[in-house]
Amino acid sequence: MAPDSRGTTPGTRPSVRILVVGGGYVGMYTALRLQRKLKQRLKSGDAEIVVVTPEPYMTYQPFLPEAAAGSISPRHVVVPLRRVLGQCKIVIGEAQRIDHAKRTATVTTLATGEEGTGAVEIRYDEIVIAPGSVSRTLPVPGLAEFGIGFKTVEEAIGLRNHVIEQMDIASATRDPAIRDAALTFVFVGGGYAGVEALAELEDMARYTSRYYHNIKATDLKWILVEASGRILPEVGEAMGTYAVRELRGRNIDVRLETRLDTCEDRVAVLSDGSRFPTRTLVWTAGVKPAPLLAATDLPLTERGRLRCTATLGVEGNEHAWAAGDAAAVPDLTAAEPGTETAPNAQHAVRQAKTLAENILASIDGRPLTEYRHAYAGSVASLGLHKGVAHVYGRKLKGYPAWLMHRTYHLSRVPTFNRKARVLAEWTLAGLFKREIVSLGSLEHPRAEFALAAGGTGNHQAPGNHPAPGNHQAPGNRQAPGSTPPPGSDPSQGDGPPKTSG
Repeated sequence: MAPDSRGTTPGTRPSVRILVVGGGYVGMYTALRLQRKLKQRLKSGDAEIVVVTPEPYMTYQPFLPEAAAGSISPRHVVVPLRRVLGQCKIVIGEAQRIDHAKRTATVTTLATGEEGTGAVEIRYDEIVIAPGSVSRTLPVPGLAEFGIGFKTVEEAIGLRNHVIEQMDIASATRDPAIRDAALTFVFVGGGYAGVEALAELEDMARYTSRYYHNIKATDLKWILVEASGRILPEVGEAMGTYAVRELRGRNIDVRLETRLDTCEDRVAVLSDGSRFPTRTLVWTAGVKPAPLLAATDLPLTERGRLRCTATLGVEGNEHAWAAGDAAAVPDLTAAEPGTETAPNAQHAVRQAKTLAENILASIDGRPLTEYRHAYAGSVASLGLHKGVAHVYGRKLKGYPAWLMHRTYHLSRVPTFNRKARVLAEWTLAGLFKREIVSLGSLEHPRAEFALAAGGTGNHQAPGNHPAPGNHQAPGNRQAPGSTPPPGSDPSQGDGPPKTSG
């Protein structure tokens, strides 16, 4: 790889190279705005935008619960970066280290791994650090072995397949203990991700149960565990209380002020003494900054986020910028001094606009703009036709809130192409019955062929990670309810967690 020559006249270097680390909300929207504003300079080779991202797409995370429930196709939850950022250079890889004093980023790519050449250095003039966040876990015994995350589209689809497979196991087994564990689903974390994922999947599983001759909707046991005294704090106390009442009315066991103590041997033990044998434990209890931030020479807060100014520059470091989950940005609209903006998608999208404009102003020598926001509100789905919302001071619940949730996120999902496809899928979903198919075999596409060719049937395609539920090749599955051998945990990947900013 020759980072200093691609996209420019041979032997020359662009007068300004902007490196964007991360292809999530901040990374994509910042690069998109810079691409529009620097259109002529990019064409002439006078400027260059390089986007380093682990995945070639941006995931619109608010749609993950609906993708898991089958309401939206997985490919419509993601936005292909190469199509949207046609004037940028997309590098699929991960930044391992940033030396801002030398203006270099050390990056590993798929090619460097294949070639065995190690990491490469990319020089830059301006850098946007937006690697996003990773799941914040606690040292809970058994969590690493049996926990399932809910932060990527792969995890969302894997969880859908896993839930339907557990219903298949429960339908086929004669062992009541195995059946009970298969039909018990524990979610830890009462924020957006946990509540919306549980609500959508419970809706999907309840509908699916009508197609099983020996499973009723009341046989499924759903448990939401939250350490604080409320869920969905973003929508306000009143709407959070309503959400608890709505979920409990659907026979969902909501445990407030309760923690998960252990989940060893596939038994979830809660701080109130309850024990639930379960084959499904979904962990959505918060996020933490990406590990990359600790591998920079830039100042961090006690929580590990980059210390930023209101102009979204890294404090004390010119030409370094950050926003979103990675940045601790002062909230200039807050009543209390020292308050930081929340690391959520609403801020990330808005900050990306200010960030791009400030980079352009810095290049041109113009004054920078401070980031200020007007709080619009929050919306959350509680399943099909159910939701809560607190928008511009108005509180909504039930169908109006659910409609507001869909309208808001449809307006925010990037590109007209994705908006049209999502709207078409919602329209068709209203006319036809739900899909109840599990495609777990997609996670191991070579398994059947390997078995036919005389292998063990347990092969995976390069880079494929085991899916939730410990899927194996046909004919080589474990007995239902058995414990997987050490090291075969379905929730573990083969490398560092993938992030998106």
